[in-house]
Amino acid sequence: MRFGVVGTNWITDTFIEAVHEADDAQVTAVCSRKEETALSYANKHQLAYTYTSLEAMCESGEIDAVYLATPNAVHHEQVLTCLAKGVPVLCEKPLTATKALAEKMIDTSRKHHVLLMEAMKSTAMPNFQRVKELISSIGTIRQVRFQYGQYSSRYDKFKAGEILNAFKPDMANGSLMDLGVYTLYPIISLFGSPDRIQSDSTVLHTGVDGQGSVLLSYEGMIVTASYSKIADSFLPSEISGENGAIHIDHISSPGKITLVTKQGTEDMTVNQNKPPMSYEIEEFIKTAKEGKIESSINTHEISLQTVELMEHIRKQNGIVYPLDTADGE
Repeated sequence: MRFGVVGTNWITDTFIEAVHEADDAQVTAVCSRKEETALSYANKHQLAYTYTSLEAMCESGEIDAVYLATPNAVHHEQVLTCLAKGVPVLCEKPLTATKALAEKMIDTSRKHHVLLMEAMKSTAMPNFQRVKELISSIGTIRQVRFQYGQYSSRYDKFKAGEILNAFKPDMANGSLMDLGVYTLYPIISLFGSPDRIQSDSTVLHTGVDGQGSVLLSYEGMIVTASYSKIADSFLPSEISGENGAIHIDHISSPGKITLVTKQGTEDMTVNQNKPPMSYEIEEFIKTAKEGKIESSINTHEISLQTVELMEHIRKQNGIVYPLDTADGE
């Protein structure tokens, strides 16, 4: 599959590196608003084609799919453009900021019968699949604690008065959208939508959240999710049942899985010999080859429920984006 990439940041670099290790994948083109940026990026990664228009790239015949790694606030319009042109889209997480826009994106995928998949790498990784296999072995699940804290490389500049995109509400950014999604998406994937949602956030002066904690209530089970762009966390995530617990070293990129019971501790890790993003790329390609419009792992419904959950959390904490007024119709 020939990918055209949109966005020229570090995550696109990581994507291209992962493509090299994925089966039946290559990157042939880049699209950027500025021609000089596109040319420089193409030279950096030896890409054959450059574009300053997403429409032109989609119509070129030089790509089979688009990988979007652009600001959250423009995901929806770019996804809609690609789908209308009949080009499958692997869209970076989060899919978008509102339920209305997510529904429009998914409806457009169905209307044109074109693949749309959210690029949540963790759930496509073999060690996450291992977690799903192990859950039944620990009995009735009672507590889940997923966390992801990573001090932002841009936070020092923020404190010094320089506001970069990571902390701008007009970009639909903040801790919830950038890091919290890594905790909430797998929760939805494993357990579905909660019965009750409680949350609290540290809202910064720009209006985005620097960190947050969420308490999700299910029948007989309590789930907590914590995330931060203003403090590091070094604790693993945990799923606790009546007969034991599963420890996940990094919920954003599961590398080690440990089963803990009264009888002792057992390493249940699956060997992962490819870059983390390679697995989502291969899942995307597999789904496309099968002629389907959604992945069986990163489904449309999981994406929609995650967006709805994050929108609810934002409303509870007074976090407002200009995108919130965008019409999903």
